[in-house]
Amino acid sequence: MTAGPLITFENVWKTYGRGEAAVHALAGVNLAIGGGEFVAIMGPSGSGKSTSMNIIGCLDTPSSGRHGFMGVDAGQLDRGARATLRNRYIGFVFQGYNLLPRTTAAENVELPLIYRGVAARERRALAMQALAEVGLAGREHHTPAELSGGQQQRVAIARAIVTRPTLLVADEPTGNLDTARSHEIMELMTRLNEENGLTVVMVTHEADIAAYARRTVSFLDGRVASDSAALEVA
Repeated sequence: MTAGPLITFENVWKTYGRGEAAVHALAGVNLAIGGGEFVAIMGPSGSGKSTSMNIIGCLDTPSSGRHGFMGVDAGQLDRGARATLRNRYIGFVFQGYNLLPRTTAAENVELPLIYRGVAARERRALAMQALAEVGLAGREHHTPAELSGGQQQRVAIARAIVTRPTLLVADEPTGNLDTARSHEIMELMTRLNEENGLTVVMVTHEADIAAYARRTVSFLDGRVASDSAALEVA
C-alpha cells in the first residue's frame, strides 16, 4: 500500500443530466479516509451519501475531480480495471443481504473466491473460517431461509471478508434488522475493524448505528456538511 490516505476525494463532482435538468449529486467534495478507520456517512435522502458510497466502492466514477484509492486514480480506470480492484480489495455488505436463496451459507461465502479462481477445497476452508469469525460455525449447511435476518447478515459479512479485503463498504447494514440484531451486527463490524484493522465505511441514517463508528461525515446538498474528525483535530 502506498503512503497517505486509503481513500481521497479531491474536488469530486457527480452530475446527472445536462443543462437545466442537471442534478449535482456531489458538488466539489474533498475527503480523506485513512487505512483502519471506521467512518459513518450520514445525510438526508438526496444529500449525496449514496453517490459518495458508490464512488468509494468503485461502483461509479466522478464526473470531475479525483477519486484516489490506494494511491491510484480510480476514477480514470475502465470498467474492467475497477472490477478487478473491487474483487481484490473491497468487500460489500448491503441492507438486503443479497444472498443466493437456494445455496448454503458456505456456498454463498465462497462466491467471491470462485471469481478469483480459488480451488474448491481451499474455498471451502476459507469460507468455514470466515463463518466462524462471524459466529456462525455449525451453520455452514443452512440456506438463507433457515437463518434469521441477523444470521443472514452475518453470512453476508463473512462473504465480504472471505477475500481479506482492505476496505469494507456497508450500505445501511442494519436497515432490515430489529434493534437487538442491529447492535449485534455493529458489534461484529466494530470487532473486525479493531482486531483485523479492516477499514470500514458505512452509510446509515440512524444516529445510534453511526455512533459505533469513530468518525462521522454528514452530507447535505452534495457537500460535506460536517466531519467529526475535523472537530477532534480542532
